[in-house]
Amino acid sequence: MTSIRIAAPDDWHVHLRDDDMLSAVAPFTADAFRYALVMPNLVPPITTTAMAQSYRERIIAAAGPNARADFTPLMGLYLNDDLVIDDLLAGVDAGVVFAVKYYPAGATTNSEAGGSSLIGYQAVLEAMAEAAIPLLVHAESTDPDIDIFDREAAFLEAQLAPACDAVPGLTVTVEHISTRAGLEFVAAHEGFAGSITPHHLTCDRSDILANGLRPDLYCKPVINSREERDALAAAAMSGDPSFFIGTDSAPHPLSHKETGRAKAGIFNAPYALEVVAELFHQHDSLDRLEGFLSLNGPRHYGLPVAESTITLTREEPTDPPPEIVTTGDGVDVRIFGADAAALWTIS
Repeated sequence: MTSIRIAAPDDWHVHLRDDDMLSAVAPFTADAFRYALVMPNLVPPITTTAMAQSYRERIIAAAGPNARADFTPLMGLYLNDDLVIDDLLAGVDAGVVFAVKYYPAGATTNSEAGGSSLIGYQAVLEAMAEAAIPLLVHAESTDPDIDIFDREAAFLEAQLAPACDAVPGLTVTVEHISTRAGLEFVAAHEGFAGSITPHHLTCDRSDILANGLRPDLYCKPVINSREERDALAAAAMSGDPSFFIGTDSAPHPLSHKETGRAKAGIFNAPYALEVVAELFHQHDSLDRLEGFLSLNGPRHYGLPVAESTITLTREEPTDPPPEIVTTGDGVDVRIFGADAAALWTIS
């Protein structure tokens, strides 16, 4: 048996959806994580402080009776033409708004309201830099002429780098890094950080394609090659404080995943910690697990590390836990990570 005690972890990128889906999935995040940085890509997107406050209240109401006592949703606003600088600053001052998220229009789920050029929002970015408001970036080009596996690097070069040069002092997180290009971009910019998902850490494109098509593993940015996966895992386990977990847990109904044109997104919140713990265990790196899960993120964002703790224990395999969660209106959602969850318990 192996056991490790760490400060309570945080999830620095999560999709909780709304309505019945929110009620079904929010309890998993609220039970496992202290802070949850909630993405604003609802329909319509969360672009004002009032919308963020209302959504935050719905999340807390949906968190359920088993939510951690210190569970705290951190709210982001969606960067588009509807975002008003004065409202953003007021929302941050009021403690309602935490960050701003940029989606390239059409890059992923509910990104249609996003932007065509990050530097086109230079006035907002300058206000954010002055107020030290974090910029969260979905780093993926939408240029159809660029190979899908190269789109992270293309976005970083064509959009994020010029914006950072034009607006020095930005606090930037390159979210759900999927390639070495993302790792290298963070390393080249002092004070920048990157979140990495459990599925990008543990899967490569052969898992999707080699033994029958796996639409449940389709996400954006796409899971890349084995070499890229290994580089991400090495960065996560290196102890580098620039990298931390962001689950990018993104539930979709099975009818939207196992269909002719699958929606992008992997629901991993229930077993995210177990998946990451098993990866670190397999590489004899459990001594660095706390940094990745619990320390690096809050330090990047200038927040305190959790005073509470959790204990992760690895024992003999049990029967795999459930792989499906069902919403109140009867919609099934597949859960990623059941094999690792059969090996670990969390208390």
